Amino acid sequence: MKNIFLLIGLAFSMILTSCIPHKDILYLQDNGTSTDSLQVMVAQQKSYRVQINDILSVRVKALDQKTVSILNPFGDENLNASSEERSYLDGFTVDVHGNIRVPTLGEINVLGFTTEEIQSIIEKKLLDEQFKEAANIFVTVKLSGLRYTANGEVGAPGTKILYQERVNIFEAIANVGEIPITGNRKDVLIIRQYPQGQQIHHLNLTDVNVMKSPYYYIQPNDIIYVKPLKQKTWGTGTTGSQTLATIISALSLVTTTILLINR
Repeated sequence: MKNIFLLIGLAFSMILTSCIPHKDILYLQDNGTSTDSLQVMVAQQKSYRVQINDILSVRVKALDQKTVSILNPFGDENLNASSEERSYLDGFTVDVHGNIRVPTLGEINVLGFTTEEIQSIIEKKLLDEQFKEAANIFVTVKLSGLRYTANGEVGAPGTKILYQERVNIFEAIANVGEIPITGNRKDVLIIRQYPQGQQIHHLNLTDVNVMKSPYYYIQPNDIIYVKPLKQKTWGTGTTGSQTLATIISALSLVTTTILLINR
């Protein structure tokens, strides 16, 4: 009888330790006083500064569009290409020296500048060297998509490109298939590129204050890594019912083995 109670106690202990608590899978929890509505000041996104290997989309417009046609990509040649391929073929890649090579303007250093600053640089260069104010030159510079990589406990690990100005961490994860129950939402890693190298930042997606984090919005070339919870490696199940079924199967096997030995 004592052995039975011991086995039952062991089973309950395994269920309690192997199950993933409900609070560990809930996003944006308010750990303070509960209210009907919660207002959180979302972190201001700093202007992104261009890095090596970024691809820029440059468009130049003027009153006489023919005079600036050489400065614009020949998109018609790549109609059969995907959006990603067209961005690569038509865009201007920042080389290892931080330069882009623009027709008639030559090499322009863009490393560390924002897209708004690059627009001004190109516009000024055009007005100084080729056009007059009356040409009404209008320059638009954008990143050719926001590329990032997600690994670890996500539905579909891999590299994604989103064609929008800014993307927060929840949008980024949603686009790679969400975090399964075995993923650690309390310590999501953002591996970010800087001129001096890579840095790792930590985000707790279960805390509503994550929206105040300076890393709430991802940047081009970010790597998002979601670590697995310890319960995944134990192999006993992630819910109470899964764990109980595993334990019952194991106990049945042990009991059968003991009976066979005693015979």
